Amino acid sequence: MHLAYVTTTQRGETDRLLSAFAERLEAEGVSLAGVVQTNTECADSAKCDMDLRVLSGNGEVIRISQSLGEGSRGCRLDPAALEQSVGLVTAALEEQPRLLIVNKFGKHEADGRGFRPIIGEALARDIPVLVGVNGLNEDRFITFSEGVAEKLPADLDAMSAWLNGIS
Repeated sequence: MHLAYVTTTQRGETDRLLSAFAERLEAEGVSLAGVVQTNTECADSAKCDMDLRVLSGNGEVIRISQSLGEGSRGCRLDPAALEQSVGLVTAALEEQPRLLIVNKFGKHEADGRGFRPIIGEALARDIPVLVGVNGLNEDRFITFSEGVAEKLPADLDAMSAWLNGIS
């Protein structure tokens, strides 16, 4: 079982790191499953739009954020869109990819939803998993992983070395 995670402190940095890693692996012809996130600043808000790029199939992009209106403070995640991406990634596991990348172990995953079941499924199929984890959910991720997840440096070469070392 090979489970690793990366975490950064700058806003959006983990998303950019995982996207760059996926692009590197795709250029090398590595078979991937999972999602990476792109954040686009909104013209009318301090918030951003969040889009997931599915790393299999036709590379579908799914907007997982929703506009809740000016001044709102609620969670902007669109759960239906997240579950749509989960379904696409679940189907991709049938192809036995070399790596599953999950952009974030967020509140949904910490609560047992979202990509959490897929992480377990991939590990059961002996597919290595790399997850982005933010500081708010790191303790819950470590609990979920029962302490077996390896924390990697937030560095493309270190991430490549980890993957090459287990393959």
